[in-house]
Amino acid sequence: MSDPKPEWHETETKIGGDFGATAVRSPSSSSSSSASPVPYAPSQGTVGGQSQGTMGGGSFFSAPLFAMGTVLANRYEILQVLGQGGMGAVYKAYDRELERFVALKTIRPELAGNTEMLARFKQELILARQVAHRNIVRLYDISESNGVKFITMEYVEGEDFRGILRREGKLSPEESVNVIRQICFALQAAHSEGVIHRDLKPQNIMRDKQGRVVVMDFGLARALESDGMTQTGALLGTMEYMSPEQSRGEQVDCTSDIYAAGLIFYELLTGKMPYAAESALASLMKRAQQRAIPVAEVERGVPRNLSAVVSHCIEPDKRKRYQSASEILVDLESLSPTAKTAISFVVPRRAQTSSVYKWVTLAMVVLIVAAGGYFGWRKLRTPKVVSNSPVSVLVADFANYTGDPEFDDTLEPMVNVALEGAKFINAYNRGTAHNLAAKLPQGTGKLDEQSARLVALSQGVSAVITGQISRRGDEYEISAMALDSASGNVIAKSEVMAASKNDVPSDIPKLIAPLRNALGDATPASQQLVAAGGAFTASSLEVVHQYGIGMEEQLAGKTDEAFKSFQKAAGLDPTFARAYAGMSSAALKMGRPQDAEKYITLAMQHVDHMTDREQFRVRGFYYLATENWQKCADDYTKLSERYPGDNIAHNNLAVCLSKLRNFAGAAAEAKKGDHIQPNAITAANIAFFSSYSGDFNGGQQEAERIRQKYPTFEFGYLALAFAQVGQGQLSAAEETYQALEKVSPVGAALASWGLADLDSYQGRYSEASKILEQGIATDLAGKNSDDAAEKLVCLAANQLWLGQTKQGVSSAEKALANSQSVKVRFLAAQILARAGQSAKAAELAKALTSDLRAEPQAYAKIIDGDIALKSGDFRSAVQAFTAANKLFDTWIGHMELGQAYLQAKQFVEADAEFDTCLKRRGEALSLFLDQVPTYEYLPAVYYYQGLAREGMKSPGAADSFRAYLNLHGPAGEDPLLPEIRRRIGN
Repeated sequence: MSDPKPEWHETETKIGGDFGATAVRSPSSSSSSSASPVPYAPSQGTVGGQSQGTMGGGSFFSAPLFAMGTVLANRYEILQVLGQGGMGAVYKAYDRELERFVALKTIRPELAGNTEMLARFKQELILARQVAHRNIVRLYDISESNGVKFITMEYVEGEDFRGILRREGKLSPEESVNVIRQICFALQAAHSEGVIHRDLKPQNIMRDKQGRVVVMDFGLARALESDGMTQTGALLGTMEYMSPEQSRGEQVDCTSDIYAAGLIFYELLTGKMPYAAESALASLMKRAQQRAIPVAEVERGVPRNLSAVVSHCIEPDKRKRYQSASEILVDLESLSPTAKTAISFVVPRRAQTSSVYKWVTLAMVVLIVAAGGYFGWRKLRTPKVVSNSPVSVLVADFANYTGDPEFDDTLEPMVNVALEGAKFINAYNRGTAHNLAAKLPQGTGKLDEQSARLVALSQGVSAVITGQISRRGDEYEISAMALDSASGNVIAKSEVMAASKNDVPSDIPKLIAPLRNALGDATPASQQLVAAGGAFTASSLEVVHQYGIGMEEQLAGKTDEAFKSFQKAAGLDPTFARAYAGMSSAALKMGRPQDAEKYITLAMQHVDHMTDREQFRVRGFYYLATENWQKCADDYTKLSERYPGDNIAHNNLAVCLSKLRNFAGAAAEAKKGDHIQPNAITAANIAFFSSYSGDFNGGQQEAERIRQKYPTFEFGYLALAFAQVGQGQLSAAEETYQALEKVSPVGAALASWGLADLDSYQGRYSEASKILEQGIATDLAGKNSDDAAEKLVCLAANQLWLGQTKQGVSSAEKALANSQSVKVRFLAAQILARAGQSAKAAELAKALTSDLRAEPQAYAKIIDGDIALKSGDFRSAVQAFTAANKLFDTWIGHMELGQAYLQAKQFVEADAEFDTCLKRRGEALSLFLDQVPTYEYLPAVYYYQGLAREGMKSPGAADSFRAYLNLHGPAGEDPLLPEIRRRIGN
């Protein structure tokens, strides 16, 4: 099996959140912007209920209405009456200046005339405007036109939950959780700014056509109540959702909003309100004195743990309630009925196979895939203002309000590069984030603010960057803000105005500089711009756009499409290095290594067009792609030293070190990468590398951690089985493989490999062969020829060991007919050489010699040694094996060299080589580092070492032979057993 290859990218990311401006775009109105407001038209009575698209709520009263077509403040054209509420009338209007729909709410004249009231109201608006969150209707401004005070706010097309409940009765637990989660995000954002709603109810909550839940009228209820007003209609209907302390006139805090949210949650789940009574006042008195009947007792289909969350929200004593919306979110994410571990991979496409095993080594390079349990809660790392303390950031999808599709998927890669100009900032992989977002309840895979924060929370990412771009004449306004992923608090905001479309790339570093500073970057803004200003030096925005499309396609696993997009970007700008790097990555995933090397070489020719950080990355990837492991390790070491927060540096350095057989160093680097950006893959790398280094206990501890955090992650089971086998816990390993079989089809396939290896390791060759033959048949039926070939060479090795030479040769030849991978050619050639088919083996060795990489050349030397050994030319065999180990240090090379010394009767040298194999026995778990188990190779070392020590007249020979007998003796199938028993006198 040839190893799958990593991809190079800048962990690019995209920004989300509409900043409150939803919108339904409208063609420019033909009405004159200078038209005067027409006189008020007489009211025709109340508007019953809330229409789609309404803002506000409460009871209705007779109020003056504007005629349709009226233009207020030379800007807002009245289009439709949406309703009338306790504060005034509500209209749908068109903002001609910003070319968007808005909701426009007039303030009742008696309120507008009250100077003190208006001052308080303005202060409340100031507070409410600070809350920029996608689940809160954004308040834009308070204005006046011809003596009429009015508020403008986000226009939402949708339906309020009072109407939804009237129509549907109740919602499913899954849908209810999704709604309440979004309400909690809104409360979390508002409470962090000191804004309390005080009038939360279904009428004040809407759901738009995309499923976004928005809370309305933040701060308005407080303004009314603070004046002690009790006019008809002002608070009517809100008593149903009042907290006990609010009804008593006590000072309220965020727990009152939590109480109201709990009542709404109760109603969503059951279609009923608790504390049923003859009047709202009687109900209010009951809820102040007694607990509600639990939801689970009212609605049998609601899980008790979810019912407990509702009960915790509506405790009469506010001290016993949840104290923040964040606490509710924690319990919802771990206890909701939709909770399940969501593992998502971008599985690379490979030539000739779709095997589940072939991409396993790819897991070592976290650039390609990452996985995590969506509901797996972890302690979050809040951004720290320490310049060398790593901070992970997720850039969400930027909202594009320009109407120009060229800005779609274009800003995010540039924002990502500008952010990573800070040595300690690491951008979270957007492909992984999109995959996780798609696993959210009602998830679409889009990274808007809410989904980005949920993903960030689940993955331990400290901050989320959201943003938008809109057009102002010929100029482009770009804004962005950094949010604390846990609290939703705004860490920093920034805006820039680009003079033209093609000025956008050069202005992105200016946009990001304040956010970097807020995240802890002490680098002066002027120096940031010098360092990052050339991050995207491209001939046009179209080049960047095509590159951004390619990144999105690559991270979505659409390799063919990604290659074409990168190719188009390179065609538009032949000096754009990133495009060539993307083409190289795609070519590797499509099984075209020569093309990959060609394109990465082109990228290197234009590497001066990249940032300092990216230059290290692309050079490191070049050496990784060409398998120059030492230079790969050198460059990623430099990158990790200069940018200690770069998880790509640590993860790829771990890969390079593992290829150099420095497994302890690889495990240490994998731990650093996992600390910066934890996920199942990095944890698995730690476990595998620990076991390969011989630290089986450490490998087991890490594997157990994976099993707890990611219970459906197949490679957590595999890593645990490897560690158990290494410690001689064979029964436990067998149980682990059997458990793995039940996890998934991928797990079943991996488990069959493991069980076959375990049988061969213990000399149960008939059972191992049966498993292998079943696997071969399945692979061939599924056209997985590479997998079938690998099983065939394993079967051939067993057959040869049992003395079934003819069958072994046949199996080896069938393997070669199905695959020409380096691994298959090498193992098949070994079978042929030992079976006396020297000419065929030599031909395979010659082909491997022509490969420029060190590893295939080393395998060619080993085959030469096997041919020499078979012919009795021990000197040539020793020379060939020694040369192989100098080219590429492998466990199997040392074992072969030991056999050559043994046959040459150089027993001391032979014993030393076998001793090396035993000390490095962790490597025997998977000789080709592809996570395919190969521990069956180890027992033979005990037999050969016994012979060497016997030749040395050492009493230790008996111990070696007994170790072999302990493993293979019980099965009784091994033809060597009689000889070994004779040698030790049994």
